[in-house]
Amino acid sequence: MSLTDQLHDIINSLGGFGPEVWLSASFCVLLVAELVFVRVMPMLRVRKWLAGLSVGIVLVAGVWVVLAPTRGYLFMHLLFVDNQAIFSQVVIALSAAVVLLYEAFTPSEQLGSRPKLPLEWYSLLVAMTLGLFVMTLSVNMLSIYLSIELVSICSYLLTALTADRKASEGGIKYLLFGAISSAIMLYGMSLLYGMTGTLDLTADVFGAELARQDTAVATVAILLTGAGLFFKLAGVPFHVWTPDAYEAAPVPVAAFFSIGPKAAAVLVLMRIVTALPQESSFGGATASSLQTPLAILALAGILIGNLSALRQTDAKRLLAYSTIAHAGFLLVGVVAMNQAGFEAVLFYVGTYLFISLAAFFLVDLLARSNGSDLTISSFAGLGTKQPLLSVALTVVMLALTGLPPTVGFTAKLLSFSALYDAYQHTGNAWLLALFVLGLLNALISLVYYLKIPFLLFFRPMASRSEPQLALPVPKVAAWLAVGLVMPIIALFLKPELLLHWLVNW
Repeated sequence: MSLTDQLHDIINSLGGFGPEVWLSASFCVLLVAELVFVRVMPMLRVRKWLAGLSVGIVLVAGVWVVLAPTRGYLFMHLLFVDNQAIFSQVVIALSAAVVLLYEAFTPSEQLGSRPKLPLEWYSLLVAMTLGLFVMTLSVNMLSIYLSIELVSICSYLLTALTADRKASEGGIKYLLFGAISSAIMLYGMSLLYGMTGTLDLTADVFGAELARQDTAVATVAILLTGAGLFFKLAGVPFHVWTPDAYEAAPVPVAAFFSIGPKAAAVLVLMRIVTALPQESSFGGATASSLQTPLAILALAGILIGNLSALRQTDAKRLLAYSTIAHAGFLLVGVVAMNQAGFEAVLFYVGTYLFISLAAFFLVDLLARSNGSDLTISSFAGLGTKQPLLSVALTVVMLALTGLPPTVGFTAKLLSFSALYDAYQHTGNAWLLALFVLGLLNALISLVYYLKIPFLLFFRPMASRSEPQLALPVPKVAAWLAVGLVMPIIALFLKPELLLHWLVNW
């Protein structure tokens, strides 16, 4: 391609890259605005202005991606805009906006594990949203790596942003595991480049050359490349950072970690899987050769997440292990490697947005109302003190378990139905093991998910030797958290509201 053609392609691609340009410019504006605002107005007004600007920025980006007419490749096959990418970007923008709103309407007093967030967190969240947006569009290994690194750097900073020892420790652990996963991912990418001669996942030569390689070698290279994705997905074996980072990070930050990076990482993983050939006349690597290792990793994530959550005493650590288990459930649809499975993954991501954010917010609000930290035992007896929040949290816990009448049941039903259909076509015993053990894990998860509702309604409030200051529950934040529960019920009753969008959009 001549230089003139390359320039024309770059100019034409800018139309589909508008939301990302908007987020980049807004990040710079937020940094300057923070410096200006702190000099001309009180700190409380500064926070309100920055929060309002940040919410507006991510909402504009979310609306822009839906209304933008551009579809197809951008910047010479570095990026690709399709409906799946747009759906993931909408989920990311909506989760960022909700997290920002919750933080804006929640008092920032020092209390237990909820330290005050510095002003820099607004610009860092916008920068992380930018990285996630680019990540969802990436179909080139170079753009995938750069976008993951942007997301990772922002994640490290957000984890260690508050000035306490636990945050610093969590941020360092997050950084160390992130560096290891990035190194492994780069090694895998170098192997894939050596095998195929291209970094473009959508190039015909990519699948054709992999089909000529030894199956074991190509599979190992792809799994090594997936290290960075499993790191952002909190998937086994790159999940170790999750409980420490979630416990150290403030609740709004941990809530965003639970959904934003997962929505982007699972889409990139699906792009890699679909880039592989369906069959090979040379006996080389195909998409089906990844089914068994991915099924093992999904099953390991479900088992490790659920079994580790059983002995947790801190609510945020419990939810962290829950996200590890749900990362395994997200992989179930990918393992199926059929259209129904990929649609089930996107449906799972869309519904997990409401479930996960509601869980973090409601746990935080209930602990705040009791003037306690986030230990699980401190929730005893709060059902009568905060009935609305307690009932809402019970519904969310049922959704995390995967029980009706919540959309968590629908999401798991779609995923495991697609998995069973794949087993009938392939006869792979690992798919059957994932199907049976994955469903049985719902019984294990019942033990710890329903522990908090049990304490809320069936145990008296513990007496305290030292009185603690109970903060009033902020009404707007409470209604925001309860409002997130409404789609959990509504999408169970009418899942076609989301399914129709995913199938026919």
